[in-house]
Amino acid sequence: MSMGSQRLETQTALLSVIAFTSGAIAACTREFLIDASTKYVAAQSAGNPLILTALASNTLNYTESDKTTDIYTCVLSQPMKIDLNVSIHDTALCATFTELIAVLIETIATKPGDWLFDAMGYLHWVSQERWDPIPAAKRDTREVILAAGDAYFNRFANINASVPWGQPCARLEGGAYTGQRDQTINTCDLGLPSTLRVTNRRYVVDEVVGAVAIYVGFPGLDRTVGLKPMPDSHFFRVESGKIRYIHTVSTCDTAGCGVNRTFVPGRQGLSMRAKTFSVCL
Repeated sequence: MSMGSQRLETQTALLSVIAFTSGAIAACTREFLIDASTKYVAAQSAGNPLILTALASNTLNYTESDKTTDIYTCVLSQPMKIDLNVSIHDTALCATFTELIAVLIETIATKPGDWLFDAMGYLHWVSQERWDPIPAAKRDTREVILAAGDAYFNRFANINASVPWGQPCARLEGGAYTGQRDQTINTCDLGLPSTLRVTNRRYVVDEVVGAVAIYVGFPGLDRTVGLKPMPDSHFFRVESGKIRYIHTVSTCDTAGCGVNRTFVPGRQGLSMRAKTFSVCL
């Protein structure tokens, strides 16, 4: 979405992201970003893109799952009862990331048949997590938070890569939660690949809540299209330099990414994710 010197990115469906980047970084305040993400949530709730397009100074280019889409007929134009939302705000990049959870969805980009799709399950687990602001004295630096997220993806290509796993740590994929049997240990490392290089990483970081959202192209995610990168994002909570929570959202060309079964990610094989990724550029 073009907004003069600003760019807006958004990911919609069960998980939604809105991100602004601006050439006038010095003028980007936390208050400005909070106002922007608040307007995004309001626009999605009402199904009224005008609330969002009012932020743009020029023509808006909206894409869903990497395809240009008319913003007035896309997911954003459909009213949605939002059951839970979490936003982070990156004043260094002038960007925001908003995770939306909507249980009642009919015609929408994310749908039953996508990998591990379970809106009620997703809401259940996220509502039990803590994403509160971290006290100032205990906050990690931007560099530490970024390094934790990068270490996770570096592990995808090297099983010996060091990742700062927390104790506990849990990963959420659709309605499947790695920590559902034991929330006192690290289960974030379950089912990770060891031969995939994940590049083209884009970041939104918020030191106040110890969070980083990373957008990537995930090769090998959809087994029906080989190593074609699938649009994917991972949302991390980092506490004292350690990864506490991971939320994932991805898209598949084929329902279920070519794997016709549903399970909680385990230590055998690649854990697959399939939801929806939409971007306004």
